[in-house]
Amino acid sequence: MPHGSSPQTQVLLDGLGMGESPRWHDGRLWFSNWGTDEIAAVDLNGNSEVIGPGGGGSGWATNWLPDGRMLVTGGELVRVEPDGSRVRHADLSHISPYGWSEITVDGRGNIYVNSINFDFADFNDLLASGKSPGKIALVTPEGGSREVADGLAFPNGMVVTPDNATLIVAESFTRRLTAFDIGSDGSLSNQRVWADVTGDGICIDAEGAVWTSDVGLDEGGVCLRVREGGEVLDRIELDRPCYACMLGGDDGKTLFMVVAKWFGPDRIDELVQARTGQILTARVAVPHAGWP
Repeated sequence: MPHGSSPQTQVLLDGLGMGESPRWHDGRLWFSNWGTDEIAAVDLNGNSEVIGPGGGGSGWATNWLPDGRMLVTGGELVRVEPDGSRVRHADLSHISPYGWSEITVDGRGNIYVNSINFDFADFNDLLASGKSPGKIALVTPEGGSREVADGLAFPNGMVVTPDNATLIVAESFTRRLTAFDIGSDGSLSNQRVWADVTGDGICIDAEGAVWTSDVGLDEGGVCLRVREGGEVLDRIELDRPCYACMLGGDDGKTLFMVVAKWFGPDRIDELVQARTGQILTARVAVPHAGWP
C-alpha cells in the first residue's frame, strides 16, 4: 500500500490540447503538444514557448543526442541540426512501416525507439484481439539500426536505469511494466515483468522506483510510484487521465504530469478543441535518475 500523504499538485500550464512525452532538458520541461503538432517548452514559472513543429499527427516524442541535437519520432526518426534543418537520422522502415513513438537515449548514446506496429485506426480491434505486435528498435552511435524486441502490447514510455543495464517499457494494453537486460552491444534480453501495474508514460528515480501514469478509461487518472515487484509507494489521484510523467527541476524532485480528458482513440481531434490539457507539478522526496 502507498505510504505517507499524497504529494500536492499544482497547475503549471493549462489550455493544452493533448500534451505528451515530457522531458526535462536545459532548465525547462519540453513536451509534445499533439494535435497542434508542436514541440513546446515551459519553465518553472509557467512561461511557455513553441520550439518548432512536431513529428506529425499523434504518437511522436523528442529526445536529445549526447551532443545536444534533438531527435523527433513520428513517421521516421529525424534529427534537428543546429541550423534548424531536419534530416533522417536512421532508416527504420525495414523494422516497422507504422512509424515510431517513444524514445530514450541512454548514457552510452544508444537510441531506443518503439512502435505500436499497427494502424492507430485499428486501436479498438487490436485491443480486443489481445495481439502484441509492438517492437523496439536500437540505433547505435555508429549509425547501425536493428530490431531488439518484439511481441509487445502497445509499448509506451521507456526508461533506462542509471547503470545502463536495464530498459523498462510500459505495455499499455496489458497494464504492466516490462524489463529487459541491456547487453554491451545494446541488445535486449531476459524479458520479464518488472511490475504488474498500469503503465503509459514513465520515469525513474534515484532509488530505482518508477513513476508511472495511467490514461484510464474513466474521468479520473492516477500517477503511481512503484518499486520492482509491484509495491506501490506513492499514489497521486487526479481529476483527469494522466498520459505521462517526468522528474525534473533544478534538484530533480519536481514531478511533472501531463493530463487531459480522454474521448477515445477515434476522437483525438476533440482533445485539441476542448483544451482540457494541463501540466501539473508535485514536489517529491527522491530525485530523477537514469534516462530520459
